[in-house]
Amino acid sequence: MNSTSANLLVFIVALSFLMFTHELGHFLVGKFFKIDAEEFGFGYPPKLVKLFKWGKTEFTLNWIPFGAFVRFKGEDDPTAEGGFYAANKWQRLGTLFAGPAMNILIGILLFSIVISQSGYPNEKIVQIAYVEPGSPAYEAGILANDEFIAINGQAVFSMTEVSSLIQENLGQEVEIEMLRDGQPVTISVVPRANPPEGQGSMGIIMQNPVIKYGFFQAIPHGAVMAWDQIKQVFELPGMVSRGEVTSEELRPLSPKGLYDVYAQVRESEQAYEQAQPNLAFLNICWFFGIISTALGFTNLLPIPALDGGRILFILPEIFIGKRVPAKYENAIHMVGYMALLVLMAYIFLQDFINPVVLP
Repeated sequence: MNSTSANLLVFIVALSFLMFTHELGHFLVGKFFKIDAEEFGFGYPPKLVKLFKWGKTEFTLNWIPFGAFVRFKGEDDPTAEGGFYAANKWQRLGTLFAGPAMNILIGILLFSIVISQSGYPNEKIVQIAYVEPGSPAYEAGILANDEFIAINGQAVFSMTEVSSLIQENLGQEVEIEMLRDGQPVTISVVPRANPPEGQGSMGIIMQNPVIKYGFFQAIPHGAVMAWDQIKQVFELPGMVSRGEVTSEELRPLSPKGLYDVYAQVRESEQAYEQAQPNLAFLNICWFFGIISTALGFTNLLPIPALDGGRILFILPEIFIGKRVPAKYENAIHMVGYMALLVLMAYIFLQDFINPVVLP
């Protein structure tokens, strides 16, 4: 099997798994609340074959070998006994939340696998990774693995703080307190106002030292990474207004577009992966950790037909005790579903006409 076929197979299996776990979350929590599920399908209809029946749920294999779905009894009929709409508001809310929550949980676990194998940077410690020969830092005696403590008497705890203080003192002597082999040293250096291209004012490359964790120790850090992914979505409007992100970089992607990104990332990292056999697995975990987290968060957006849209209709029932009539809710979800289909068709078309090309 060539690399293109292997990449495509891994992508389809991994993305299908994320969609399967999303539906599995809905199914398991719904079953816990005794909401009857009529069908759990692997892939999408038309139905290929019935696999087995568990309780009142028929498990099926479908012709489109991608993703999964769960069909609860009475999804559109509040009179169906034991159905989704017959359940109370908290049971429906929990069932709807379970799918996105499962995706975010899978994202956390995938990030945790990566961290447990590669470590996690301590962002409060700024360390010298490299010193350019002939640079001000080199001439002043700064060495690789030195750690910043303070600049001109001001304590520093991040690369941003170091860069900011250095930029404020270009062309002036700066007193830097550093930690070397556990001992503090003080070094004076004059940052350049016009450094050679690619070197920076001091001629150093900074890094955060990596701390090794076991898998269970890595889970809190995996949760932080998942939260960082979600925060970036909220920060995007501001980043666009500041010109930090272009509209082209914000384009929505269909599964075809996601595969284009995945294939290009895998190709760009192929040389490194050959040198480090486990790197390919970690890169795949990292990529799909991002996708899983994004899938969970996106489904919580208050858009009709998505889980977030359905959750939105439960809120009046929670806060004011009145339920939106099922006929109105169903009509809005149907319109939203059709609009999503049209949008997805357009995005698919764009991904074929104008394929994503990473810089």
